[in-house]
Order: sequence, then structure tokens, then C-alpha cells
Amino acid sequence: MVGSAAGGIEALRTGLVEPAMERGWQVAVTLTPTAGNWLRMSGEAERLEQLTGFPVRDDPRLPGDARPHPLVDCYAVAPASANFVAKLATGIADNQALTQVGEAMGTLGLPVVVFPRVNAAHARHPAWQRHLDALREAQVQLVYGPDVWPLYEPRESPSGRELPWPAVLEAIDRAMF
Repeated sequence: MVGSAAGGIEALRTGLVEPAMERGWQVAVTLTPTAGNWLRMSGEAERLEQLTGFPVRDDPRLPGDARPHPLVDCYAVAPASANFVAKLATGIADNQALTQVGEAMGTLGLPVVVFPRVNAAHARHPAWQRHLDALREAQVQLVYGPDVWPLYEPRESPSGRELPWPAVLEAIDRAMF
């Protein structure tokens, strides 16, 4: 699981990681630096580490360090901020999370699922559709659309809206099996 600094990251454990583990999946978590900072400040990163048995990664490892996570069968990015989606679509890999997912996009047979958690203003940006098209062209499975997550205006509060964790899990199932 990969998470970025978007609303809902604080529910990654309860909304996505725990249900995935209940399905029998082995889960390791990588975060963008800002998401890592947020979850470390709240103690949530430590809870994820205890649950999964793996360190939560938000920094690259040093040369010669052992890989802290097992080989990956599928990457799920949820939530993916507009910034994460834009960088991923254009090949920018300026942090550990983007590096891993970007490499996965170029690895044959390695599925990538992305849930863009954006508001209506992000979706109206002229480049947004091109970013989505680039990800689709790379066979990224997008969990996106009004039936999944209704867009809201930036000044509205999306709090109280349940994030589409079940749709993300279903997309992983479809991508893997």
C-alpha cells in the first residue's frame, strides 16, 4: 500500500490495510514524506508497523541496506493526491513512494491501482485529464469517477464522506486475479 498526503490517509490502517490483511494479503506500507510525517506525528505509522510487521517506508534505503519489504505483487496507491497523480503521470520520482510506483508502472505483469482523492478544482485543471490518460495508457487501474468518489468544491467539507476503500480492494482483486 502506498499513501500520499491527501485527506483519508489517517484512515489507511482501518480502511484499507486491516481489510486487506483480513483477506489474507501480506501488506507493507510506503508513504510520501509528508504523509509519513503526518502519520508519525499521530502514532499511526507505528500502529501500521505493529499490524503489518514491516517498517513504514517514507525514505529511500541506503546502498547495502537490506530491502525492508517483501517483493510486491500489486501496488495500491490510496489516497493519491493531485500532486502524486501529476508526478506519477509525468514520470517524476522525487520520493520513495513515487520511485516505487513509477518503477512498477514499467514492470511487466505488476499491477498498479490508484485512487485519486481530489476535489473538483483539481479535476477541472487543464492537465488533469492528460494525467489520467497517461496512467490509463500505462495500464494503471484507476478507482475514479462520480460513482466512486463524488468531487467536491475546495471550500466544501468532504468530512463524513466514507472513502471508497471497498472499491480500492475490489480493484486490487480484479488487477491480481
